[in-house]
Amino acid sequence: MPYRTILFDITDSIATITLNRPDKLNSFTEDMHAELREALQQVRDPGAARVLVLTGAGRGFCAGQDLSERVMSDSSAPDLGATLTRNYNPLVLGLRDLPIPVISAVNGVAAGAGCNFALAADLVLAARSARFIEVFSRIGLIPDAGGTYFLPRLVGQARAMGMALLAEPVSAEQAEAWGLIWKCVDDDALMAETKKIAVQLATGPTNAYALIKKALYASSGNDAERQLAL
Repeated sequence: MPYRTILFDITDSIATITLNRPDKLNSFTEDMHAELREALQQVRDPGAARVLVLTGAGRGFCAGQDLSERVMSDSSAPDLGATLTRNYNPLVLGLRDLPIPVISAVNGVAAGAGCNFALAADLVLAARSARFIEVFSRIGLIPDAGGTYFLPRLVGQARAMGMALLAEPVSAEQAEAWGLIWKCVDDDALMAETKKIAVQLATGPTNAYALIKKALYASSGNDAERQLAL
C-alpha cells in the first residue's frame, strides 16, 4: 500500500519505520495506525527482516495522539477506550511480540503515547536534545499505550510516579542515568549509532535474540523457579 504518514523500508535485513508527519511532530492519526499495522505485518513475514528501527521525521519523534482527531461515539464524546483497544494496545503488544530486536531512535520530543511507543522497543537510543514527557495528567488522563506498565519496570515506582503525576520533561541524559533508555548520544551521531547497532543485530543470532526477548520479558511475572524452567 502507498504510505502517506510513515516511511517504510527494508534494506539488508534492517526494517526502518519513520513516522512522517513532521509538521505535527509525527502525532498519531487513524491513517498512521493503519499504515503502521500494514508495515509491521510485512516485518513479521518470515525472513523479511532481522531487526526493526523506529524513528521520526523532522525535529520530533512523536508527540502522541493528534488531539484534533478522536473517534466520537453517539453521545459526541471522545471514545478513548475504543482508540486504545483498536490502535495503541495492539501496536505496543505487536512490537513486544516481534521475534526480532526493535530499536527506537528518538530524534526529538517523545510525548504521551509517543513516549510509550518509544519505550515499547527493546533498545532505546536518544539524541541529546530529545525529551521524554508523560503528558497525560495535563489533560486529565492516565498514561496509556503501555505507560503504566513500562515506567515502574524501567525506572522504579518513585520515578514512575513523578513522571506520571508531574508530567515534567525528562532529558535524554537523565533518561539514560535512570535506566529509562539504553543510550544518549549526540544529535548528529544518533542515526549512525543506531545503524551500527542495527547491523550488529541483523548479522547476529536471530533465534537467540527472539528467545532472549521472550525470557527477559517473562521474568517480571515469574518467580525464580519458573524463570529457571523457562
